[in-house]
Amino acid sequence: MNDPGGMRASDAERESVVERLRVASTEGRLTLAELTERTEAAYLAQTHGELAQITADLPGAAPAPAPAPAPAAPAARQGRMRKWIVAVMGDAKRTGTWRIDDGIGAVCVMGDVVLDLRQAEVRGREVDIVATCVMGDVKIIVPDGVDVELSGVTIMGDKKVQVVEAPSGRSAPVVKVAAYVLMGDVKIIGDSRAEPIKRGWHAWSEWWQERRRRPGYGGYEIPDRRHGDLH
Repeated sequence: MNDPGGMRASDAERESVVERLRVASTEGRLTLAELTERTEAAYLAQTHGELAQITADLPGAAPAPAPAPAPAAPAARQGRMRKWIVAVMGDAKRTGTWRIDDGIGAVCVMGDVVLDLRQAEVRGREVDIVATCVMGDVKIIVPDGVDVELSGVTIMGDKKVQVVEAPSGRSAPVVKVAAYVLMGDVKIIGDSRAEPIKRGWHAWSEWWQERRRRPGYGGYEIPDRRHGDLH
């Protein structure tokens, strides 16, 4: 008899696993780093058995996604509930395990703010950050493999992305950063440029690590997407 676990996985089955991972993340079962790694592993999986390993420690039935909220509701809710991290002539850090339910605001005035998102539990579909920096630095650490959307205004300062992002066409976790910089810096850096964090080891990890190192995978030159000063 053929081993059903060795049957080739289809694109639709990979996308189904990716959606299941997203739901698990919103339920607090996966950190942002785990969601990113498993999403990447799902797209690299070639058989049903490999897909099954990625979700082996998640509940057996994939819950139905919650209905989408009305268009105006999220903006009003985030405006009231954004979590602020502020540094004035000092330092502020948010690292380790923490929960992100809504947007994040980072403000530094002659100080430094560090936001490490890798072990955060992200309860929404994306991470929304507003960073305001005056004569200081904001550093945001994300897992390599996320999609970073950086916007905003820089005056006599710098904002840049140094992250190995997912290959185009894949539904990777999204981190949106709106940066407003005056004589300062806002940097979004990937896992490979930061201190390592402790990760669990799963049955799929070995083949995932091997496959992402293959030539042509897309990605081991870390781009430096720099947004120059406005004069």
